[in-house]
Amino acid sequence: MRLADTDLSVAEGEAQQASLLPSQTPAPAPPASSPARRGKRRATLNDICDLPPDGWKDPSILSDSLWLLGDRDKSGVHDGHYHGNFIPQIPNQLMRRFTRAGDIVLDTFLGSGTTMVEAKRLGRSCIGIELLPEVARATEQLVSQQSAASADSFTKIVTGDCTAPSVRAAVETELGNRGKADVGLVIMHPPYHDIVKFSSSPADLCNAPSVEEFVRRFGDAVANVVSLLADKRYLAIVIGDKYCNSEWVPLGSLLINEALARGAGEQDGKAFRLALKSVIVKNMVNNRAKRNKESLWRYRAIKGGFYVFRHEYILLFQRKAK
Repeated sequence: MRLADTDLSVAEGEAQQASLLPSQTPAPAPPASSPARRGKRRATLNDICDLPPDGWKDPSILSDSLWLLGDRDKSGVHDGHYHGNFIPQIPNQLMRRFTRAGDIVLDTFLGSGTTMVEAKRLGRSCIGIELLPEVARATEQLVSQQSAASADSFTKIVTGDCTAPSVRAAVETELGNRGKADVGLVIMHPPYHDIVKFSSSPADLCNAPSVEEFVRRFGDAVANVVSLLADKRYLAIVIGDKYCNSEWVPLGSLLINEALARGAGEQDGKAFRLALKSVIVKNMVNNRAKRNKESLWRYRAIKGGFYVFRHEYILLFQRKAK
């Protein structure tokens, strides 16, 4: 990290980031209804987070675009049983940087509920969309076992296709029931196309017949939910690239372009768009498909003239007036 004129070496930076695990969840801010939250809001670093004015000094808050993280945080009810779920440190960092306690986070590909569990631990509310009913039921049971940092937070799972207008309407209904009009953060962690087959459902993005169709349908998801995001708030896409027919397929780059193209619209007579704020590269460790097969993959890579995937992306966008 570089702060002011301080310049850490690469080795120091790697050591610092690797030491962050398990995720260092700070004590949550008092809920909105508590005496500490009544009247004047306490001073914060900016308008969208709970960090105090000197919170930028907290070494557990990442600020570089290279995230070198260690093993999965397994505190709370987190576990890695669901193939393809991301590590809790990702939503932990995003929520601490880009939400306040009491904000609502929308996860459009909920899966095993990593975002939802971390939201409860941080005093945030979470609405999750999950396509597969059996996964939604298992996730609801898991999330119920996690204690909440705030009695005012809530979780809600909407079962259905995140590209469907009916699902967006269900989220809008839930927001209305809570006296809210929008969400403070959107997290999207889709399948990396067909690398992992999560189901046989035609609506599942892992079954898109081509890369082009996968990208288009992901764009449908972005277009369907971006109007739910509050102005000046953030949308994060977690995605990795893939190989097909011995060629690198840059899913990350394709989804950047699709999100920028499909993230524009008009609401209440005001035009808005998504602006790309950061492309974060995160290392991948203990990948399940390659676990205990390092020598085999090294042999394949050197013999075949390619490099083994060791990274994925967090693509960060901000909703802005057009």
